[in-house]
Amino acid sequence: MNNITVLKFGGSVLIDDGAVKNAAEIIKKEYEKGKAVIAVVSAQGGMTDALLSEALRLSDKPSKRELDVIMSAGELLSSSKLAIAVGNIGIKSVSLSGFQAGIMTSSANGEARIKDIDTARLKKEISERKVVVAAGFQGVNRHGDMTTLGRGGSDTTAVAIAAALNAEKCVVYSKVDGIYTADPEKVPDARKIKEIDYNNMQELSFLGVKVLNPRAVELARKYSVVLEVRSAFSDADGTVVKEEVSDLEKMLISGVTKKSSIARITVSGLKGTSGEVFSVFGLMSQNNINCDIILQTTEKDGTTDIAFTVSESNADAAAEILKNSGKFDEKDILCDKSVAKVSVVGAGMESHPGVAAAIYEALSEKNINVIMISSSEMRFSVVVKKEDADSAVSAIHKRFY
Repeated sequence: MNNITVLKFGGSVLIDDGAVKNAAEIIKKEYEKGKAVIAVVSAQGGMTDALLSEALRLSDKPSKRELDVIMSAGELLSSSKLAIAVGNIGIKSVSLSGFQAGIMTSSANGEARIKDIDTARLKKEISERKVVVAAGFQGVNRHGDMTTLGRGGSDTTAVAIAAALNAEKCVVYSKVDGIYTADPEKVPDARKIKEIDYNNMQELSFLGVKVLNPRAVELARKYSVVLEVRSAFSDADGTVVKEEVSDLEKMLISGVTKKSSIARITVSGLKGTSGEVFSVFGLMSQNNINCDIILQTTEKDGTTDIAFTVSESNADAAAEILKNSGKFDEKDILCDKSVAKVSVVGAGMESHPGVAAAIYEALSEKNINVIMISSSEMRFSVVVKKEDADSAVSAIHKRFY
């Protein structure tokens, strides 16, 4: 393993010049330990949305290629500013775009995947004892065009670079000082987790914990990259994400989280044949719309109702696709955006009966109605009204902790 540390700075910790200077001091501390330091940065807080607005003022439907070009500008600005701040405290530094850092991606604009990293430039710069500040969230495809990795893509960039260089660790700096058993801003008695394994962390990330991108955790697991989540504004110990954790940290429940950005699509009055049910999900598949929780019920008249959840960003498209297919009556298709998904995650749930009962008990005491249910070996999810989501998280957390 090389004497390399990758530090990732999110947009919330680069929000202004003072925050950028603070990040430079964090880099200095690591550099003075004799480490080779590569910092990966996100756009400053609010910048990505501002750039998107710039594009949408000119066109309702700008091309995805041009969107990638304009959206990547935020990270370029952050990388240059942080490199300047590091240079100002006496440490040689260089900013690199995704292309200059050798990040090769697929051609799916807006949601590209990293395919390879040519580490030659990175190795050259750190061999000269320079701090490299790499723009996250971006890369270049085989045609030489700029691409972006989707929201949270800077986490993925940082982990990918750490994996490619066999770095000692990848430290993710944010406003929070670790991963908690629930959102500490909403649940005051939430506990900070000292260590968590990749599987639990990936589930939590996928189900709504925004501190780490689920794709980044998946990549860290694949290449055994040790992750650490820390606050950029305190020296408190953070949370380490790795393959195995101590027995003391193997809790029945790792965390309770919510995801508000979902919608429930209902198709009523189906004849109940496999062909009709298939046509619903076939249309979703053909249009690259992922369905999460699925519920099928048979009514007294023998007809079947299908309900499923999709991301809120895909909700209108999903409803329109079904309505325009000519296979269903428009009045039988409903789209409900007033719901949220509350999930309990834990590797120990499979071997502990009674988890579902405990969740229902906690919700019933708060008179919270469960609309849909989904479970697996590591998670139990319920769909509730969005207005009840925070109360549901708090009640379930209190029940288990």
